[in-house]
Amino acid sequence: MKKKVIPAIIIIALIFIIGGIYALQIVYQHYSYSNEKADLNEYFDISGDSDVAIILGNERIGERAFLLDDTYYMDFDSVQKYLNDRFYYGQADGTLVYTTASKIITSEIGTSTWSDSEGGSGDEGYIISRMEGDTFLVALDYVKKYTNFSYEAFTEPNHIQLTTSWEDQQIATIKKNTQLRKRGGVKSEILEELSAGDTVVILEELEDWVKVKSADSFIGYVEKKRLENETTFSPIPVTDYVPEEYTSLTRDHKINLGFHNIGGYAGNETLIAYIENTKKINVLCPTWFALKDNDGNINSIASAAYVTSAHNMGIEVWALVDNFTGGDGFSTSEVITHASSRANFIENVVARTLEVGADGVNLDFETVAAEDGQSFVELVRELSIACRKAGLVFSIDNYVPMNFNDYYDLEEQGIVADYCIIMGYDEHYAGSAEAGSVASLSYVENGIINTLKEVDPSKVINAVPFYTRIWHTSGGVLSSEAVSMKVAKEYISSHSIAMEWDSEAGQNYGEFTSSDGTLNQIWMEDATSIGQKIDAMRASGIAGIAEWAIGMETSDVWDEIAEFVEE
Repeated sequence: MKKKVIPAIIIIALIFIIGGIYALQIVYQHYSYSNEKADLNEYFDISGDSDVAIILGNERIGERAFLLDDTYYMDFDSVQKYLNDRFYYGQADGTLVYTTASKIITSEIGTSTWSDSEGGSGDEGYIISRMEGDTFLVALDYVKKYTNFSYEAFTEPNHIQLTTSWEDQQIATIKKNTQLRKRGGVKSEILEELSAGDTVVILEELEDWVKVKSADSFIGYVEKKRLENETTFSPIPVTDYVPEEYTSLTRDHKINLGFHNIGGYAGNETLIAYIENTKKINVLCPTWFALKDNDGNINSIASAAYVTSAHNMGIEVWALVDNFTGGDGFSTSEVITHASSRANFIENVVARTLEVGADGVNLDFETVAAEDGQSFVELVRELSIACRKAGLVFSIDNYVPMNFNDYYDLEEQGIVADYCIIMGYDEHYAGSAEAGSVASLSYVENGIINTLKEVDPSKVINAVPFYTRIWHTSGGVLSSEAVSMKVAKEYISSHSIAMEWDSEAGQNYGEFTSSDGTLNQIWMEDATSIGQKIDAMRASGIAGIAEWAIGMETSDVWDEIAEFVEE
């Protein structure tokens, strides 16, 4: 019997041994470190020899850089988005333009040279900008001439580290040789070997693993137990380029600007009649200049005698130039997208302004197409240089800011111009689908609030309307006409309209139905509604008020305006 028991015990023991070995193998396979290397081209999504991945700060972004002829490039849109949006692509001229506070620097696409408006020139020794297919590329070294950022390039595979900000970072030291892995876990693929003493930037701490960035900008994971000496590091900011300061010709008093709608040269003679009933006006803005052709020439009805009369009354004159009263023989787009026509336009405006002795220029370009937004802003930059050199105050008229007109770039205007004027009206206009106020209180308030998100209050002027609209709805068809305060007051009186306060609009409202069934409505602009708007301006601390247009008001509005200006 004993002889039969022994083999059974051995068999059972062997089973346990084999099972134990198998279990140990499973445990070993589960907890052992993988030696599998990650495909780095796949990791960086490299598609060819010229393709370069971008790590911006501590994050890999989707946009790509390009390595061409030993020079690193980024596409123009990415340069504007991440590095410097003051570069301008002169597509119509085949140029790359950069404008500082004092000069315009131009480089022809596909060349290594540049020249500036002050007579300077240079050769960078590499192609500054180039077209690759339909993509416009700009050399990073050239961008760096005018921008504070740093970049470091790595190969095998191609990637670059872009640094545009220098906030404090958490760093740590590698305690002993280890691996940077693609994901947290010992089975994850290895991105690179890390040596004891290497420094990594800590991005995110997990339970046992830490997401880090290595010295050569690989982003992956290391075991927490491999790190020591965690501390805060303060990077030293790059100051390779110190931008020129944009000086401003702002006044040390509140601006009270009256737009004067001249109409024609003879309209200059109306100055005294229009001014005599106003109070505390210190700037007049006559509608003197208008763009007239694609070469940037202008019509002018400016008058030196008008300036002399205004100056004798202690009033400055800022000459208005627009793009909508000079006829239909030109395209605003054609003018502002070509360097030569921009330059001619600017020269004409500044020369005519100085010729009559005026004190400033007011740019009133309206209905600029969204696709021409950057060209408009470039015109603004270039005109600001000319005005600054000539000692002219430079102001710009703007719509109430909305998402659909943000390409007018109030932020940049607020840097390069002296004043940004909000045209706080035409909330409802001739083509509106419904009747309503020309400038309700909330519309004005939101216009000021949204402008102040982009522009310092010391440069913001809000313009109020001295007009309103009378609306008519007949047979389901809506029409209207814009009328002055004076005419509106007469209309209300002659039709015995009972006016009631509309607290939401911040205006008196009235309506009546004609004998033919037409519904007539009016949201009245008067001293009370203007006073409400001024309260909003007063609360925001902006630089002043403007009025479109003097001569259309009732005299009682000036008491409200004068009180605000004198504060």
